[in-house]
Amino acid sequence: MAHNDGFRPIDRQECLRLLAGVPVGRIVYTRQALPAVLPVNFALDTDTSILLRTATGSDLARAVGGVVVAFEADAFDAANRSGWSVVVTGPATLVTDPAEHQRLLRTGPRSWMPSQPDSSVQFVRIEPAMVTGRELAAS
Repeated sequence: MAHNDGFRPIDRQECLRLLAGVPVGRIVYTRQALPAVLPVNFALDTDTSILLRTATGSDLARAVGGVVVAFEADAFDAANRSGWSVVVTGPATLVTDPAEHQRLLRTGPRSWMPSQPDSSVQFVRIEPAMVTGRELAAS
């Protein structure tokens, strides 16, 4: 039996298009054997992977390394009771290639924190193994 909860599923391409239009999401990862949720600014790379910028040695940088994480971003209009949510699930890895690191310093996400020297910046890449989304349209 089909259940209509008012949400419309969003296909992968539309999910990625929506993600490209918002500046902040949340990464869900494991910290000290417990779930952790961290709001982060992000960017989509040319291959549609999610890129995060963090400090070298941060909790996030220490927690990833091929482990599967979830990333969620959304947009809502409370007055109209509408919005969307996209979840990306996949392995998160640190960018270790020096040329790739240099490229991301130029093109990747910018930190909202006070300026950090390039040597203390680490990039995290989330490969979009599973991309799901749903939308609630104003009625």
